[in-house]
Amino acid sequence: MTLRELVARYKELAGGYGHPLHLSEFGLAKDETEREFSVYEEDYQIGRFFRLTRVPDEDNHPRAGCPPLYTINGFEYSHIAILPEIEEIL
Repeated sequence: MTLRELVARYKELAGGYGHPLHLSEFGLAKDETEREFSVYEEDYQIGRFFRLTRVPDEDNHPRAGCPPLYTINGFEYSHIAILPEIEEIL
């Protein structure tokens, strides 16, 4: 998935920039989600616009049949919010 596609999908699912979205909502397999987001997060020019977080277990509600946590560059996360400033590099 290109960065432009990822951002468009995020905005569609989250209802706009800055809203936390469970990583499972992208509809990708766990390994694909971890790989895609690890690559983008590792690139400073892209990753600075990502806000990856891990919400408490009682507030973590992934899509049915999906894992609650994803490992992105060695850290466990459940949600992402993308900042609107990412438009500068699209």
